[in-house]
Amino acid sequence: MTATTQQEILNLLAEVWALAPDVRLGQLMAHLGFLGEDRTGRTLRDIDDEELLAVLTRHRDELLARTSQLPGVGAALPVSGIPTEAVATRP
Repeated sequence: MTATTQQEILNLLAEVWALAPDVRLGQLMAHLGFLGEDRTGRTLRDIDDEELLAVLTRHRDELLARTSQLPGVGAALPVSGIPTEAVATRP
């Protein structure tokens, strides 16, 4: 574990959170725990910093891919993949 890796993790965490601003920090951490467990077979508590960095990078890339695939969606997209902007309804 290095200070550089830890700083990368914190920067990437902020970037991921900015991509899904409707998600509470606790929700994001729980979600990362599920993703980390799926990828490594270990809990968030037990994965090392490099593995966490890989999980965050993959999650960020998935969020960015979803954002670019949905027309008319701004930079913010929740983890669920459903756009946060208001949808017009019929009267």
